[in-house]
Amino acid sequence: MNQILIEPFATCSLCACALGFLMAARQGIVLLKNHGRHLPLSQTRTKSLAVIGPNANNETTLLGNYFGLPCNTITPLQGLQNYIRNTLYSPGCEDLACISDNMFAEAVETAKRVDEVVVVVGLDQTQEREEQDRINLTLPGQQEKLLYQVSQAAKRPVVLVILSGGPVDVSFAVNDPHVSSIIWAGYPGEAGGQALAEIIFGDYNPGGRLPLTWYPQDFVKIPMTDMNMRPNHHTGYPGRTYRFYTGKKVFEFGQGLSYSTYSYKFSSTTIKKIVLNVTMEHVKGPGNRRKAFVRVEKTLCKKLKFRSSILVRNHDKIDGRHPVLLYSKSPATHKGTPRKQLIGFRSVHVEGKHTAKVTFVVQPCDHFSTVEENGERILTIGSHSLIVGDAQHPVSLVTKHLKGISYHHYLKG
Repeated sequence: MNQILIEPFATCSLCACALGFLMAARQGIVLLKNHGRHLPLSQTRTKSLAVIGPNANNETTLLGNYFGLPCNTITPLQGLQNYIRNTLYSPGCEDLACISDNMFAEAVETAKRVDEVVVVVGLDQTQEREEQDRINLTLPGQQEKLLYQVSQAAKRPVVLVILSGGPVDVSFAVNDPHVSSIIWAGYPGEAGGQALAEIIFGDYNPGGRLPLTWYPQDFVKIPMTDMNMRPNHHTGYPGRTYRFYTGKKVFEFGQGLSYSTYSYKFSSTTIKKIVLNVTMEHVKGPGNRRKAFVRVEKTLCKKLKFRSSILVRNHDKIDGRHPVLLYSKSPATHKGTPRKQLIGFRSVHVEGKHTAKVTFVVQPCDHFSTVEENGERILTIGSHSLIVGDAQHPVSLVTKHLKGISYHHYLKG
């Protein structure tokens, strides 16, 4: 068989390929803090800018791992230079490990000379990769010290950008008034620097959401050999993932801000009651501090599915692409019941001062059920909740009759 050799430049179309990289980077970047609406920065009032940090001008860091040959990599420094001609740069550290502080003085002096400062820190493949596990959730070396000194010297609160695959405990920056904004960019790829600059200067309205919980540094005290998802209150084990974790969080799964303010309202067409068509011998409980329930395997699941539509209102003038995350919360009281469960997410473009509608298909046997410790999946009789942001919609699961006792008795319980 003859091999077909494709030159690298042949895959780098200036249209579809480049736009695809840029769109992926834009939508993946997450704005986690924006105190006083410091961002976006003004392109006209910002006369000078400093870009500081060991990840500010590192092409390789942007790519993460398992990457092909990039077409045209744009670092955060290069992306920001395209907006502000008078942009100064100081790496602050000799490398990402940031063992020495001998470059801090230069970084501090650079910060003093400009109107705005962007600090780009985080991780790279020397810190996290296959066969290279992290032993801490904090920033490597003296990166935190670098950020502190630069933020204290800057004329205005600084913008913190984190490049990493996993979570980083930046609790120190969350409540620090000298850090106005926090952006997590992941490893955004070759167009990451351009996407970051577009967001920082307001040419793109951020809408990314965190795909994982950001745990605090204390989480490393939990043995990695304990793979239980559910918390154990007797031992103090807090559990894992957004569904079960009960400990302190730096940022929550699904967290993410925008330059727009959005509100949600469930459509009036979303149902409020589902009648389970099961025989009485399949209804178990209530008892032992738990509610009545039906095993999923005894339920005609296909007939229960329904559509839920949510109206998403953009209250600001700027358009935005907004991810809508729909959760469910069960009234189940058995041990190990999830705090909430993600049904799904949809990304919708909402024009400024307009409303858009997004629709989900809800499968109660999948989305309302919980799993007991013995592995059985059950549907709890009672009032379940659909949740989007601050909006909640009750959906009651009932049976036609519970051995002569009205199902309303269980809804009150």
